[in-house]
Amino acid sequence: MVTVHVEGIPERRLSRSGPVTLAARAFGAIPPPALVLLGVVSVQVGAAVAKQLFTLAGAAGTVTLRLVLAALILLLVWRPSLRLDRRTYAVIVGYGLVLGAMNLSFYQAIKHIPLGAAVTIEFLGPLAVAVIGSRRWLDGVWALLAAAGVLLLTRVDGGLALPGVLFAAGAGACWAGYILLTAALGSRTSDGKGLALAMVVGAAVALPFGVAEAGTMLLDPVVLVAGAAVALLSSVIPYSLELEALRKIPPRVFGILMSLEPAVAALAGLLLLHEALRPAQWVAVFCVVLASIGATRTARPEV
Repeated sequence: MVTVHVEGIPERRLSRSGPVTLAARAFGAIPPPALVLLGVVSVQVGAAVAKQLFTLAGAAGTVTLRLVLAALILLLVWRPSLRLDRRTYAVIVGYGLVLGAMNLSFYQAIKHIPLGAAVTIEFLGPLAVAVIGSRRWLDGVWALLAAAGVLLLTRVDGGLALPGVLFAAGAGACWAGYILLTAALGSRTSDGKGLALAMVVGAAVALPFGVAEAGTMLLDPVVLVAGAAVALLSSVIPYSLELEALRKIPPRVFGILMSLEPAVAALAGLLLLHEALRPAQWVAVFCVVLASIGATRTARPEV
């Protein structure tokens, strides 16, 4: 997945890249809001496919396949140079570390609890980014609404498995850092080259856990094919789309669109994994979605 819209680089410099350029132009023509929504759908479908792979490779093994294969794909597509300044390297390494930790935590979460519930809890991270530091009473209302939604989600019919809740909360903390570093990565790199290098770091973080859990199963042809699909759906496509969208739209608009993530996850879990949430749990999901949209929509404009 590539994009052709690169600030400050004349189009003629990309004209010889053949199929890469054609694909880039196609994605570059998609409106930024559609890029974000496509990314949201892609990552949640990928998560549903990944969960079905747990029986063969385990949660950590699936994460490892996802990140390693995604890194290889991005390296082949972008062929990044290592001639970068120290600050750019710091952003890339930080992004990669957060990426690896976020995915390890999230996959452990969906191992124990439904996909929609895990994403809803995880979404407290982005919501915290939207409201932290605010002194306005309205932002406090959004925070309370989100907290009520998560409390309702975890209390219905005996609640959710505690390990899943804790892993989802950890993934949410990582997601908050991911959002902050995504904007920094997009501003310091002109295309997907920084993302490719960051994915290598994330893969290195996950690799020891994956090898320990899955061992030689990671080399099984069926597992590799399924892992490649997960890598494309959950990493290569959505992260590339998000980086491109953040270059074209304000973070606040991006945040509003990303607020649909819990609802999309719940639908993906229902349709692909047959994880039916109870009515009260759907109410909880939409409480968090509404809180996130409200907090992002009413945030102070970027200066």
